Amino acid sequence: MSFKSDIEIAREANKKPIQEIGAKLDIPSADLLPFGHDKAKVSEDFIKSVQGNKDGKLILVTAINPTPAGEGKTTTTVGLGDGLNAIGKKAAICIREASLGPCFGMKGGAAGGGYAQVVPMEEMNLHFTGDFHAITSAHNLLSAMIDNHIYWGNELEIDTRRVVWRRVMDMNDRALRTITASLGGVANGFPREAGFDITVASEVMAILCLSTDLDDLKERLGNIIVAYRRDRSAVYARDIKADGAMTVLLQQAMQPNLVQTLENNPAFVHGGPFANIAHGCNSVVATKTALKVADYVVTEAGFGADLGAEKFMNIKCRKAGLAPEAVVIVATVRAMKMNGGVAKADLNNENVDAVNEGCANLGRHIANMKKFGVPAVVAINHFVTDTDAEVQAVKDYVATQGTEAILCKHWAHGSKGTEELANKVVEIIEGGQAQYAPLYNDDMSLFGKIETIAKEIYRADEVLADKKIRDQLKQWEEAGYGNLPVCMAKTQYSFSTDPNLRGAPTGHSLPIREVRLSAGAGFVVAICGEIMTMPGLPRTPSAEAIMLDENGDVQGLF
Repeated sequence: MSFKSDIEIAREANKKPIQEIGAKLDIPSADLLPFGHDKAKVSEDFIKSVQGNKDGKLILVTAINPTPAGEGKTTTTVGLGDGLNAIGKKAAICIREASLGPCFGMKGGAAGGGYAQVVPMEEMNLHFTGDFHAITSAHNLLSAMIDNHIYWGNELEIDTRRVVWRRVMDMNDRALRTITASLGGVANGFPREAGFDITVASEVMAILCLSTDLDDLKERLGNIIVAYRRDRSAVYARDIKADGAMTVLLQQAMQPNLVQTLENNPAFVHGGPFANIAHGCNSVVATKTALKVADYVVTEAGFGADLGAEKFMNIKCRKAGLAPEAVVIVATVRAMKMNGGVAKADLNNENVDAVNEGCANLGRHIANMKKFGVPAVVAINHFVTDTDAEVQAVKDYVATQGTEAILCKHWAHGSKGTEELANKVVEIIEGGQAQYAPLYNDDMSLFGKIETIAKEIYRADEVLADKKIRDQLKQWEEAGYGNLPVCMAKTQYSFSTDPNLRGAPTGHSLPIREVRLSAGAGFVVAICGEIMTMPGLPRTPSAEAIMLDENGDVQGLF
């Protein structure tokens, strides 16, 4: 049996003019800034005009820890949104924009797959509406202004050994993780150690995704700590007088992007922080706008629930005043078998015992979601190699965890493959079971918050952090930042910091290598284990297969 590739399916899409998609949400054409015929930004004036509307119901789609077998979280988000519309609900989806890093690296794009995609797929996975370029430019403008300030006399008395603001680019490039800047003589400034992160790890990205409007954006940008003086007092972006120009660069990027699914249903695509090194959620302004114009909003958070969903609940919902009504946890039979010890080459062979063994990972995520007071249902993202016995094994296991697993075939059949899931989600929401609450209180110590996540979500026995890190956290508390949530930067592949430790490990430790204060975004980042804020390309990057064919069409994106 042969299947069309995602890009082939997307290219055959019967797209409608974006004005027709906006009309489904009562967005007037005059409030859409079109980028071509099939995508547009929603105006700030319209967003302000709907603030008095009643909020719709928010649904989070998350997943088990990712494996090379595939899970399909974004695909399921799109499929569920289409399914809700198919059963007569006014629904919209909210997902993140794609980073060029994974598109040309190994993970692929972020538009879904099969017959559950957002289009235009190629443009979404490449430059889209330029938001990431604006974020990169705003971030690096601040970098340039810091070094320029130092060059022209350093009036703020910045200690050049304590400049903490790194540069960014939206590409995987391990060679830039640590560099020496300003070499070449007096005319080029004062040499110092510096480095690059990937754009999706930028605090500017986090700020854009957590800001409610342009005024909030400007204030948060001004609150970025860029360096310290010799007396350890902080120097802020507003001290450098960069916040105004950065806001100008980000003005259009702050407006959410509206596109459509293959079934012509509305999709907001805005922001793109990674969940393994940032907070992993689409923008607050897109989610809040969607809730004002749709009855049901389906959003996703990056990677497994131990990362994306935890940060969605503890950071995004806490700071934005959001309260999800239901959680969908995506799993596949193939991933259960891989968690059960089956090699990727053997995944097509039936192995019910391995499925049962691997379900422990899924069970851990189900238990974790219950800790936030939000009811969860499992979506089994169907692959053609799944057998009835394997699917039943997952369903039976999930039933022992007090919830239900529903087989979903949206990749092959679009909304027809998710109607059962859509009806179940509506049933859960109408049952009024959700009592959302974050995992920890604001007034808990920063180290206490890290310990809570480590022990409650990861099931670690202890957190390993040397005195320097603990003292740094205490200094930030004394400076007034103790009420901030924590953002864990950790491998996505395991509950532990060992990417090869699958399943539901216990008895492990969580080593904290570094902590960073994101005062503008409003959280403290704890960098765990060997995780890198600038990824590298794999041995055979996807970029090797991406090209234009004889017709000028893009090939190789997935």
